Amino acid sequence: MSQIFIREIEKLKTQLICMFRLVEESFTRACRAVIEGDQAAAEQVFRKEQEIDNKRVNLQEECFKVIALHQPVAFDLRLVMATIKFNNDLERIGDLAEGMASRAQDLARLPPVAPPFDAEAMAKHVRAMMIRSLDALIKLDQALAVEVLADEDAVDAAHHNNIALIKEQIRRQPEHLDALINYILVSRYLERIADHVTNLAEEVIYITEGEII
Repeated sequence: MSQIFIREIEKLKTQLICMFRLVEESFTRACRAVIEGDQAAAEQVFRKEQEIDNKRVNLQEECFKVIALHQPVAFDLRLVMATIKFNNDLERIGDLAEGMASRAQDLARLPPVAPPFDAEAMAKHVRAMMIRSLDALIKLDQALAVEVLADEDAVDAAHHNNIALIKEQIRRQPEHLDALINYILVSRYLERIADHVTNLAEEVIYITEGEII
């Protein structure tokens, strides 16, 4: 492996970590907007959208350039291809964070209602999955990636339970239907973000083992 190629791979990793940090920041702000009603945090999520999109495009172009110039094979090719997939999943998480920020804005315009489920606990669980997936990528640690996969079931179960709780609250407080529908969407966004984080972990396994999950 040439030193030039090694430097290019390290550059891709650095860009990917920067992308991850930016998306994680948007996710954290979106959660704060929903949980605390912080509208300034919601606005920050929207302002970061274009930056996330630009970073995705730039990183994808760098990946294609590495493939064209160095024609990597085996492990190296899997690493570059997984970086492209990782990049796309991160961009989608950013989109979902924006959706959560929109729901926070809707909730702020509606009459207040007691949250039907513990959004903070669910958000903390998903964020912990995100951090582990990044650690798994940086360290190429398959064991950490497997932990992330195992955590997805808990998020799915929480989402299904949240829907049941919201349905019950709608029956008891139909006057708050609009607000409660927004909470359904918040739970759904968190569940979808967990799905994309799981995809990130699967890519780590693909890099290390060449196995498609």
